[in-house]
Amino acid sequence: MKMRKTSHYAYFFVLPGVILLLMFLISSAVLAMGFSFMDFNLLRPGDATFCGLDNYTRLFQDKSFLKALKNTLYFAAVVVPYQVSLAFALALLVKTNLKGIGLFRSAYFSPLVTSMSVVAILWTFIYNPNPTQGLLNALLTKAGLPTSAFLRSADTAMNSIIFMSGWHSAGYQMMILLAGLQAISEELYEAASIDGANAIQKFFYITIPGIKNVLIFVLMITTINAMKLFTQPYVMTSGGPKESTMTLTYFIYQQGFQFRNMGYASSVSVIFFILVVGISIVIKKLTKAR
Repeated sequence: MKMRKTSHYAYFFVLPGVILLLMFLISSAVLAMGFSFMDFNLLRPGDATFCGLDNYTRLFQDKSFLKALKNTLYFAAVVVPYQVSLAFALALLVKTNLKGIGLFRSAYFSPLVTSMSVVAILWTFIYNPNPTQGLLNALLTKAGLPTSAFLRSADTAMNSIIFMSGWHSAGYQMMILLAGLQAISEELYEAASIDGANAIQKFFYITIPGIKNVLIFVLMITTINAMKLFTQPYVMTSGGPKESTMTLTYFIYQQGFQFRNMGYASSVSVIFFILVVGISIVIKKLTKAR
């Protein structure tokens, strides 16, 4: 009887979270699915009409949507291995218990505690194409190298955002990977040394298998976060130049809240949801098989 009462109390404490989940996540997803089959303008909600699959048909004929899809996939394909590799390297670097190593851990993690909007504004100044105002171009000029337009060029804007995004978020993955590395028993490395294993063999036969599940988790969350890229293009480039940094989330925002075309934006949201879930399943299957 006492255990039954305890379980009732547990449901009571979980209830607020469940209500919030239903209100702001489940209901929003259901509404977006319904709106995606409607011609629905935010300024004229009373004129909303059912249009069937017209929004989805229009999507794959929209060059801006296809460009946003391409940019999103390109960003994820480049930033995920770059960011995870950087985080793994930093985790290996700060794993040692050297004096003052905590300072380096804090330094690598510190960009993450700063708002992405603030970081994006800061890097906009760093990427300024004027050598007298932009830090990077000033350094390139001092080194006798050609300057770059960075965010002002369609050829370099997305790569510039990728570089900044990897630097900003690698600290989070580093802390997770560091926890995984510290969970590996030192006795395994000692036994491998006795057997004559070198550093490379220890890395591939002890470190990688020991941290495999953590790596899969980091890979999944990094991919999902990469697919949701919005703040950097919004603050730094407004999706330009020439839509070179237009992403799916920015396209959804633009269609829904700038053009007020909520039905069309909802159809993009549904495609985006299917895409993220599909990529997550593929990554899980591939890593599990591997």
